[in-house]
Amino acid sequence: MPFIPHTEHDIAEMLEVIGAKHINDLFDEIPQQLRAGELTQVPDAISEMEMAQLMQERASQDSVKLNFLGAGAYEHHIPAAVWDVATRGEYMTAYTPYQAEASQGTLQVLYEYQTNMANLTGMDVSNASLYDGASGLAEAVLMAVRANRKCKTRQVLLPANLHPHYEAALRAIVETQNIELVVAEYGDQTGTLNVSALPQGQYAAVVIAQPNFFGQLEAVDELTDWAHEQGALAIALVNPMALALLTPPGNWGEKGADIACGDGQPLGVPMASGGPYYGFICCKQAIVRQMPGRIIGRTVDLDGNIGYALTLQAREQHIRRSKATSNICTNQGLAVTASTIYMALMGSEGLSRVAQNSHLGMKLLSEKLATLGIKPVFDGPYFHERVFALPVAADKVVSALAEQGVVAGLDLGKYDSARSNQLLICVTETKSDAHLDHFIAQLQSVIGQ
Repeated sequence: MPFIPHTEHDIAEMLEVIGAKHINDLFDEIPQQLRAGELTQVPDAISEMEMAQLMQERASQDSVKLNFLGAGAYEHHIPAAVWDVATRGEYMTAYTPYQAEASQGTLQVLYEYQTNMANLTGMDVSNASLYDGASGLAEAVLMAVRANRKCKTRQVLLPANLHPHYEAALRAIVETQNIELVVAEYGDQTGTLNVSALPQGQYAAVVIAQPNFFGQLEAVDELTDWAHEQGALAIALVNPMALALLTPPGNWGEKGADIACGDGQPLGVPMASGGPYYGFICCKQAIVRQMPGRIIGRTVDLDGNIGYALTLQAREQHIRRSKATSNICTNQGLAVTASTIYMALMGSEGLSRVAQNSHLGMKLLSEKLATLGIKPVFDGPYFHERVFALPVAADKVVSALAEQGVVAGLDLGKYDSARSNQLLICVTETKSDAHLDHFIAQLQSVIGQ
């Protein structure tokens, strides 16, 4: 808000009406030990001009000439029309559609988004989004445990090649709800799961990442069938852009995955200082009533005109807390709107071309890196990310290239000291041959030094 509208006189008048002497009296139910006290870290006020200058300085720190970092946030080309439309006033200010009769435009966009996501994942139903991919995975796990009533345990099998941030968020959310996460190790040569080596047990669900954190492609058909043989639900954690090229989760194995989730950022959402992101979750019709959030439906009115409504509302804001499936409180509507426009503009052919060019770009970069003696750590198929072993420490390479305006990739030593010389590199359709050659030249120079 540009200003706080209440004057001291207004506040005093309101307090007199409700019979309170001070604003603090409105919070007297909060125990003293839980109160923050004085906010000592809040900086002094500055002028509008100073604030604008400060934000320009901060924004300039995000400027890079060339980016090869992925690991969950991907730089794809976004047609100008996407955000020209998404930032129109009627979209920018749209919020939760509590009143269907007054929110037909918002509801139609969400309905079309759900349709696109269901088609992309090969699933029956999609909800209207979650906070991000990590919270989407957590909600998928909670959903699977609720839905799999035949399972007598609350154990979920988790791959060790899951994104570390996703695992951290997942543990923070589900372990407090007495769900035990059992980790399945991956093969040293392939970086993927081996069905014959999976730990036996009674699991409510099995999480399958496609691609996994290392960019490798899993044997999803075998893993999905194995999960179902164990009486578990199969949760597919997927990159939606990869699904324009790969088999959708709904077609994995004999019966398909039961739930598909992930982050929608690759679909028309730009990278900017850590956000925005939004999570998606899709499922089979049989377990739709365990879906968190909301589902938009299309119907007709008494005159036969098409109308849209909130068909399923399973969050605590709509129903009794004891009956709610989730406390998710927003649908990240603006980012979802941008993704809907992006998918509509690109179409299935456009998305497929983006995915293909991203994969081919990584294939070409792999060949160029091989001329420097830099080879991938893992064998087997991949999408558009791979782990490469460097002859020097990865963190030094990342720092040196950053000074040249190049983001080289992700230093895996941050997460595993045994991988301190390994770099996770991503290529998307935004990288030309000239970009790859420039990266190779800069990398060669740094390694030589």
